[in-house]
Amino acid sequence: MNPADLIGVWTLDSFHDVDAEGTRVEGPLGTAPRGTLIYTADGHVSVHMMRAPDAAPAPGSNDYMGYTGTWRVAGSRVMHAIEITPRRPWVGTEQTRSARLDGDRLTLDGSVQVNGREQQRVLEWRRTPAHGMPPR
Repeated sequence: MNPADLIGVWTLDSFHDVDAEGTRVEGPLGTAPRGTLIYTADGHVSVHMMRAPDAAPAPGSNDYMGYTGTWRVAGSRVMHAIEITPRRPWVGTEQTRSARLDGDRLTLDGSVQVNGREQQRVLEWRRTPAHGMPPR
């Protein structure tokens, strides 16, 4: 994967899990989460996701997930080195995701333990069009 192809702003379309049997399961932010992912040319990443504002909070679930740090590409994987996040155990860790780019669609997925069971966490993004801001 060419890192230059990821640079820009991405909007979250879907955030779900796939269990060991291949069944799609609702993700931790509900059925209609919102999110923004930003990759900069100088290697910074910022991701912010939340449960839809009109969705009822889920007991024991987060309504917001996010972090910032740096990023790099190795083959078909994207690594995010996390520097700032409300999830303290993630600070200083590197999150590795398989990445597939299909035009303006980006799919990132990785393994996660949910209730003691391994699942694939799948995030589907679409490139956000530029807002016409003049270059600096």
